[in-house]
Amino acid sequence: MKKIQDVEKMYLKKDIPDFRPGDTVIVSVKVPEADDKFRIHDFEGVVIARRGSGINESFSVRKISFGEGVERVFPLHSPTIDKITLVKKSKAKRSKLYYLRERIGKQATKVETEHQQQQ
Repeated sequence: MKKIQDVEKMYLKKDIPDFRPGDTVIVSVKVPEADDKFRIHDFEGVVIARRGSGINESFSVRKISFGEGVERVFPLHSPTIDKITLVKKSKAKRSKLYYLRERIGKQATKVETEHQQQQ
């Protein structure tokens, strides 16, 4: 069992920012183009869920694209993720923000921020 944990530690990424559900992030994903070429595709949206632990940890990001909601699930320690950039921190009262799926327009991306809470 110790050997499995040692191998898992080798593949864990160290440069992951501290983000939670409700935060807005930009996930830069490597997309294969030709044989040896990759391009970087940015996916910006609100983190709606985070699950798992260790090497099996993943998170879901939701964005509105041309009026349609788009969700993607990313393995956190995947080699296809180039970097994760934290754009905006927000305070959510839940750990899973699946209720944003039913929201339309500005309410679909509106999560209570720390500034709104203090007023």
